[in-house]
Amino acid sequence: MNPQPVLVSPAELQSLMATEPTVVIDTRDADTYAAGHLPGAINMREIFTYLATSTAEGLDALKTTFAEAFGAAGLSGKETAVFYEDALNSGYGQSCRGYYLLTWLGYPKVRVLNGGYSAWKAAGLPTGTEAGAPTPAAFPLGPTADVMLTKEQMLAALGSDVVLLDVRDIDEWTGESSSPYGKDFAPRKGRLPGAKWIEWYRFMKPSAMGPQIKSPLEVQAECATAGIAPTDTVYLYCFKGARASNTFLALKQAGFTDVRMYFGSWNEWSRDESLPIETAPPLVTPMTRVPKLAVAA
Repeated sequence: MNPQPVLVSPAELQSLMATEPTVVIDTRDADTYAAGHLPGAINMREIFTYLATSTAEGLDALKTTFAEAFGAAGLSGKETAVFYEDALNSGYGQSCRGYYLLTWLGYPKVRVLNGGYSAWKAAGLPTGTEAGAPTPAAFPLGPTADVMLTKEQMLAALGSDVVLLDVRDIDEWTGESSSPYGKDFAPRKGRLPGAKWIEWYRFMKPSAMGPQIKSPLEVQAECATAGIAPTDTVYLYCFKGARASNTFLALKQAGFTDVRMYFGSWNEWSRDESLPIETAPPLVTPMTRVPKLAVAA
């Protein structure tokens, strides 16, 4: 786990911005950003929109693209990067996707605004409309962290003790839809064989500041409902690695020690006809009921 919590409250972020070198990155679309954002924030929509593949070429392109983008945003290794979206339940985990990418790239200081822009406004903190003006820097690109999975690694994990955790919305899990972008956006519907499912929304709860990530014990309890323990090896996937990034953050904050993500996710898996999928309704075979014990009068 990180030495400090990844999630930062609006008040903590305001203090951080005033006392330490900080680069705040807004992951929302350009029009929403232009209508109002955190003072000095830089808009980086590709955090959410970039579609990656897990081939060697695809991962190299992912690394190069974001090392350049983060360098242009002013990240040299000295600054704390802070990502935010509008609200944690409405942006498909896009701010957490930024956190995951920087974690993979080995960047030392990464935070996420808990509750997003909605929480910042609810706290009555200042906003602006002037575009951020970053000072470009040389991004410190070194060895990547072991948090990224390829489709070959996912294929090898099928039928093993590794927990494959699908966190997509329910209509994707049941096979009614192929993606959040439309039922037939991807060529196949279904899920990875043997995967468990916890919808990503379940790792958040309402608060006066909007939806926020649950506490470590609450996250552990949600995982326990699917038979997943903090000591398990967990391989996450969603459609393109955004909602799974939200879950990646929640699990890491909750003390899960071996969590990795298949960033290509269903967008890549469904397009390779050689890869197996489950399409049958995800029904549970009824368990044999244990007779109730007689209670002495």
